[in-house]
Amino acid sequence: MSFENLNLHPLILKAINDSGYTSPTPIQEQAIPELLAGHDIMASAQTGTGKTAAFMLPALHRLATPSKVPGRGPRVLILTPTRELALQVSEAAAKYGKHLPRTRVVSILGGMPYPLQNKLLSQPVDILVATPGRLIDHIQRGRLDFSRLEMLVLDEADRMLDMGFIDDVERIASTTPATRQTLLFSATLDGAIDRVAARLLKSPKRIQVATQQAKLDNIEQRLHYVDDMSHKNRLLDHLLRDIALKQAIVFTATKRDADTLADNLSAQGHEAAALHGDMNQRDRTRTLTKLRHGGLRVLVATDVAARGIDVAGITHVINFDLPKFAEDYVHRIGRTGRAGASGIAVSFASLKDGINLKKIERFTGQRIASHVVPGLEPRVKSRPGPSAGGASRGAPSIAHKRNRTWANDSGRAATNGNWDNTRGRSFNDSRENTRGNTGGNTFKTSDAPSPYFRTK
Repeated sequence: MSFENLNLHPLILKAINDSGYTSPTPIQEQAIPELLAGHDIMASAQTGTGKTAAFMLPALHRLATPSKVPGRGPRVLILTPTRELALQVSEAAAKYGKHLPRTRVVSILGGMPYPLQNKLLSQPVDILVATPGRLIDHIQRGRLDFSRLEMLVLDEADRMLDMGFIDDVERIASTTPATRQTLLFSATLDGAIDRVAARLLKSPKRIQVATQQAKLDNIEQRLHYVDDMSHKNRLLDHLLRDIALKQAIVFTATKRDADTLADNLSAQGHEAAALHGDMNQRDRTRTLTKLRHGGLRVLVATDVAARGIDVAGITHVINFDLPKFAEDYVHRIGRTGRAGASGIAVSFASLKDGINLKKIERFTGQRIASHVVPGLEPRVKSRPGPSAGGASRGAPSIAHKRNRTWANDSGRAATNGNWDNTRGRSFNDSRENTRGNTGGNTFKTSDAPSPYFRTK
């Protein structure tokens, strides 16, 4: 099937052709006809399967026809759990809608100054991309008019549920017209998501594509057992010096660990920088722009970067710390192997990580083969598996993270951040849009100079 068979507006097809796409992905092929027919949908699609275009193309198709309701408020509202994902969605709107006349896209995110957002919302808007916490602030201040709203999109609904945003999402939905079309996209469609869908959607069509197994087929997964922090650091340095590695994301458990590790990697000669939830929006955007332009080879990040980063040059993902939740593992390694490309995902583990490792393998349906690097073999035997240069061997448990120290850290110790005891997640990383956050600066990307995109 080609995009021409989907009956999209000719100007949208022109933008798709400009982008070099010829055939829709499975999620696009199934979702777009249902959305053009006006149905609500709940769809399960893994990261990297083209789901952003699956809802953005029908949304832009709607905008090609003038609204019958007068006003200045948005016709399409897209809610995302993180600023990075909002950035990606806004870029997609600008890219696919560039030939449509006078289509305006505004992004409302935590970390942007309120005066700028107030100015943007005072002007006509067609597509509004927002994180829930900051949008609630503007709704409470009476700065939004949803009388023209025709489509509500909940992107990464499972993540918003995990982050505690669903109450905000339902409150936002209650301020929109009952006649709206509602779209829910989630990595999984479990009982919790079903309950949210039952409250917000009307007789939705259910679409499920891209199983975990199918999604990970183009990503080679490797496991390295580690003895202690020194062994871990030496192994990471070795992997990053591989000339086959073009760009990598290294995931850590806490924000402080990300800063410390990025500093140490830079001292070792690597082009490295950190990304986490305590950084203001200007610094986060600058770091991502540098990554996209190839000026950064190693990004050290917390799970804030697990969704919403789409950079073609990322060849490797390294789990310096295993995630607490198996779903986060899939989203982390999904930063590589995108759009049909191949990628490599490497995970470090001590023997105490066995339970998390089993959860990940059970969730993905795949066993992660253990490997060793000659000269950096762990001391204690682990489970058998293929190796690079010899038989696989294991490692004793590493020191508790509260006592961890880093190579080249001049005696400074990195400690865990504040954890949400109800989920085990870093609170500041999971709750990206804390209300009242006025830090940060104008939202910018490499493709669009401000949070206010005019596609023509």
